[in-house]
Amino acid sequence: MFLGVLILLFFLIKHKILRTCVSFILFFFIGVAVVYINDDRNYDSFYKHHIEENATVILQIHKILKPGNYYQKYEANLINVNNHKTKGTVLLNVKKDSFLSSLHVDDQLLLKPVLKELIPPLNPHQFNYKSYLAKQGVYHQVFITKNQYLKLNSNTTTLFGLSAKFRNIIQEALEKYHFKPDELAVINALLLGQRQDISKELIVDYQRAGAIHILAVSGLHVGVILWILFFIFKPVERIKYGKYIKTIVIIFLLWLFAFVAGLSASVVRAVTMFTFLAIGLSFQRKNVVEFSFISSMLFLLLIKPMFLFDVGFQLSYLAVFGILWVQPKLYGIYKPKFFIDKKIWQLFTVSIAAQIGILPLSIYYFQQFPGLFLASNLVIIPFLGAVLIGGILVIITAVLNILPPFLAAIYGFVISWMNRFVSWISHQEAFLFKEISIWFIAMLFWYIFLFLGVYFFMKKSSKRLVYFLISIVSLQTIFLLELNTNKVKEELIVFHKSRFSIIGERIGEQLFLQHNLDSIRFKNENSIKTYSVSEGIDEVKETNFKNFIQFSNKDILLIDSLGVYIVSGMRKPIVVLQYSPKINLTRLIKIIKPSQIIADGSNYKSDVNRWEKTCLNNKIPFHYTGQKGAFIIQ
Repeated sequence: MFLGVLILLFFLIKHKILRTCVSFILFFFIGVAVVYINDDRNYDSFYKHHIEENATVILQIHKILKPGNYYQKYEANLINVNNHKTKGTVLLNVKKDSFLSSLHVDDQLLLKPVLKELIPPLNPHQFNYKSYLAKQGVYHQVFITKNQYLKLNSNTTTLFGLSAKFRNIIQEALEKYHFKPDELAVINALLLGQRQDISKELIVDYQRAGAIHILAVSGLHVGVILWILFFIFKPVERIKYGKYIKTIVIIFLLWLFAFVAGLSASVVRAVTMFTFLAIGLSFQRKNVVEFSFISSMLFLLLIKPMFLFDVGFQLSYLAVFGILWVQPKLYGIYKPKFFIDKKIWQLFTVSIAAQIGILPLSIYYFQQFPGLFLASNLVIIPFLGAVLIGGILVIITAVLNILPPFLAAIYGFVISWMNRFVSWISHQEAFLFKEISIWFIAMLFWYIFLFLGVYFFMKKSSKRLVYFLISIVSLQTIFLLELNTNKVKEELIVFHKSRFSIIGERIGEQLFLQHNLDSIRFKNENSIKTYSVSEGIDEVKETNFKNFIQFSNKDILLIDSLGVYIVSGMRKPIVVLQYSPKINLTRLIKIIKPSQIIADGSNYKSDVNRWEKTCLNNKIPFHYTGQKGAFIIQ
């Protein structure tokens, strides 16, 4: 009713400013409504409302994820709890077993699960996997072994299941032609949207070379396919209603490609965007590309509003925005005379414009910038159309069992050459700018600076110049504020590291660490690296606190495996337990009256559980870094 009133006001109000204000309010509340409607937790059928202890549930596999070291991982829909139809998605972890066959999409499992909360990041500035999954509607995880579930005989088949079965047929056909593991993994990623089998080393190579978008079926691939289809079906325009027939056929083929590629979020986003573009181009109206771009974004957010927080969604739309807005201006700087330099200049300006669109955001998320992204893009992208067409032909002929072995060998060689070239680019360390950190607010001001800079150079005027200079001063102010904050900030951190102890005292841009890591582990320790980069730490030094730290007028007592401690002169200290000390915790509490007790990752779990109960009985706050994350005093 409220939205209806706003819509009515929008059409009745003639005053331009008031009408604009009403439209902003209308779209804001449409967003609120859509988020509410899309949240499974707001429905009575949400599984959590029906789960009881020892409840019997049925899970249906929805998506196969990249396996971990010890578990096969899946996204599963919880469709039934104690014979009640339910909705909601959980993360399913099935312990690896050499005698266990893999589960497939649409498989249904009967089990009595124990729902566990997803673990938040245990150290500062680490990737928040819990938040990431929550934005996809996943709030719990289940751990099971092969003996804890029964696979049901079910005839239920979803669109995702049909897609997975079709991909399995393709993969089995390709395996007959003895592609190398890396070649087959890249073919699966390029054409089938499946990145689970790509080695960690190869993914890192593509990331460092600025070519990771090539391995993810997204806007680049769909755009190339759309361009190829427009070229192939150009003659259809000569017949009556040819434009409309061409558009319908192209849209059908784009969605067929999305189906084959697994209907993943990135593929669906890209195909939706280019579906709107294909429809818009058939009408040949002014600004059709811009309107198609904005319409597709609105449509996607109405269907899946949490896409707004998806990094892939943000990067893809910012890249397209950069291409649409910046590339024509860059292209006009130089007028190529020949066909080859025209295409090279076009590709060069598209790559630069896309990087301008995503640069601040990619630095904010990934803390690095591949300086040779132009080299990798200028070499690979011109051939990507041929690689995609060749791959589609390889797949079709392989499924029909008519693929000549020499063609398979040639295609495998091309993929291997691409992998080797990307690997060579990624190892040019001098051109990879790593460990760059910016605040969220600084990232926003970078975009304001880029926007006003392009805005000024498009049409120079004194007013636009003033805006551009104000953005420069604002950016410098943010930078100086960040620098000053890093210089004066002080904090004490008890990091979490399973089986090890790491305690750090941060004073300005220096970090003093006491730890029991060996030199190789210390050099590669991710929690220290991430913290140092994100916090602007210039120097990391090893130290020995000798079981006592005084920080911010607080006494911190460290008790290690020896269990020896001195109590004189301490006032309600914070006690940090390391290496499972053999102590009577009740007696320690009575003697020194600690204000809080901390247990880090170096302690045995059984000891941690016992200490937690003791602290609960004595009403002392207890913090275990393996559950609550790093303990920080500022």
